[in-house]
Amino acid sequence: MPDLDPFFSINGVLAQSVPGYRARTQQLAMAQAIADTIAENRILVAEAGTGTGKTFAYLVPALLAGGKVIISTGTKTLQDQLFSRDIPTVRTALKVPVTVALLKGRANYVCHYHLERTLQDGRASFTSRDEVKYLKLIERYANVSRSGDKSSLSEVPENATVWQQVTSTRESCLGSDCPSYKDCFVMEARKQALSADVVVVNHHLFFADVMLRDEGLSELLPACNTVIFDEAHQLPETASLFFGESVSTSQLLELAHDTETEALLGAKDFTVLPDAIAAMEKATRDLRLTIEGDNTRLPLVAVMKNPKFGSMLDELLEKLTILTAMLESQAERSEGLENCWQRACEIAINIKHWRDQAETEGFVRWLEVFSHALQLNATPLSIAEIFNKQLNASPRAWIFTSATLAVNGNFSHYLDEMGLATAQSACWDSPFDFANQALLYVPTGLPEPSNREYTEEVVKAALPVLKASGGRAFFLCTSLRAMQRVHELLLEAFEREQLNYPVLLQGQSSRSDMLERFRKLGNAVLIGSQSFWEGVDVRGEALSLVVIDKLPFAPPDDPVLSARIEKINKDGRNAFMEYQLPRAIINLKQGAGRLIRDETDRGVLMICDPRLVTKSYGKKIWQSLPPMKRTRDLTEVERFFCNPA
Repeated sequence: MPDLDPFFSINGVLAQSVPGYRARTQQLAMAQAIADTIAENRILVAEAGTGTGKTFAYLVPALLAGGKVIISTGTKTLQDQLFSRDIPTVRTALKVPVTVALLKGRANYVCHYHLERTLQDGRASFTSRDEVKYLKLIERYANVSRSGDKSSLSEVPENATVWQQVTSTRESCLGSDCPSYKDCFVMEARKQALSADVVVVNHHLFFADVMLRDEGLSELLPACNTVIFDEAHQLPETASLFFGESVSTSQLLELAHDTETEALLGAKDFTVLPDAIAAMEKATRDLRLTIEGDNTRLPLVAVMKNPKFGSMLDELLEKLTILTAMLESQAERSEGLENCWQRACEIAINIKHWRDQAETEGFVRWLEVFSHALQLNATPLSIAEIFNKQLNASPRAWIFTSATLAVNGNFSHYLDEMGLATAQSACWDSPFDFANQALLYVPTGLPEPSNREYTEEVVKAALPVLKASGGRAFFLCTSLRAMQRVHELLLEAFEREQLNYPVLLQGQSSRSDMLERFRKLGNAVLIGSQSFWEGVDVRGEALSLVVIDKLPFAPPDDPVLSARIEKINKDGRNAFMEYQLPRAIINLKQGAGRLIRDETDRGVLMICDPRLVTKSYGKKIWQSLPPMKRTRDLTEVERFFCNPA
């Protein structure tokens, strides 16, 4: 491995990637550790604080080492940034002729087959005028685009419903039987990925492939020398999702829609099929109606106490079985009908398996409720053993990096959860001067978070701080309900006190649009929940205050968390200290990390939860945060804003 110092020293070609001697020294140390890990096919877990320049720290050794590299990110935004900006910058600086490919899940690419079916079907005429316009734009784009990546067609919103009709899923893809197989954008993306030196993917795609052998990575991994996970703190949640099993009513409704389309085109004379489709679709919608509310998770035991749910699930299976038999009789008439038959069989098997299987050792079965859908899930209590098998499949280097992986410098929680017993770990703190740039404020006099008036009291405590900061704040909430209540209370308070701070609420538009508005306004208060806790970068004075309503402990009645807590405690260990507290600390570090984004930022982090001070574990929490000056005195906060450094 070559000496990396010339690339990161003050006169080096990459010195501009981070300012300051300390930051460059840390970046070089991290890069050298990664270079050694790659050279020796080891595992490294590396926490690098904001401003360390971790992206270049892993790209330089990865590109210099040669061999095939897979880089997996937590978000499509970072995926696009790596492919379009960071890797080209490093490649040019290093003068290395590496080839790079971007690979996304199939739902990100226009599907010629489904686009043609939608155009023939005429369903577009029943949608809004916008959807008709979007369909025409997509048709034109598909004819001229080389990639078919929907992110390149900015005129059509990413959440437009028409995308569901012109892209494929794992279930609806016809594979090599597709008449448009030779022109398939997904296959072209996979082909480029196979021949590239560096492939940029995201965590969902990586784990979908590991478990389903579906998205093309199963062919990439055997030849791969290095796997790098950026935003690696997200992996436990993502891996749990894919190492388990799930089936949703959305899949059934998509099946009904696709079957109807294929029947019109290939089996119009089979007149009993439309009624069978309609009956299955109705039973699916009726199943959703048996559970009240939305955005909730229920354990299997609670769900099965609902007699309406059990009987409706049986009826759905009956209607699905009838439809499956009819599709089998028509399957040979077209590739599309055969695909629908196979999907119906698979969904029926998955539902029966979820309903009938006794509680499997090591798995918890539960149900997630959305506004228009239900999802039946079976999730492993631990992913460590399953993931460890992937690590040992063949020799290669594995690098896990994020700004938040450790608890006060200790990685044991993350290593245990991911099954990384043999990994080496290293931590590089942020080079920013937190003692002078930031202040941690915990207000006095607030009740316990369980108090019914807690959110009202939090807003009262935050109001003078918002006045002192002149808006310019993120107000981060641990639940959607609290977020909505904070929004109502702040609007009332601003009107009452005649404060002219614009108020933005998560969900009013896309995250990128809201961030752009927030930056331009300069004195706004943005109220958000999970979407704004991480992956958000606002530098400068527009963001000078981050208010966090309470410590982000996951709700203990969550069925997966509840089962994991029970298992840890049954083993004679302390689930709160070993599992719940470390997870809360890592989440809190993410939220707190929104405040100071470069060496010139200044701001206040206000954590409203009194448990940070009153509970014995509070010290462990604030010691894991960057080394800010701490205060409980409002006047000190006001002085901080009045006396900019």
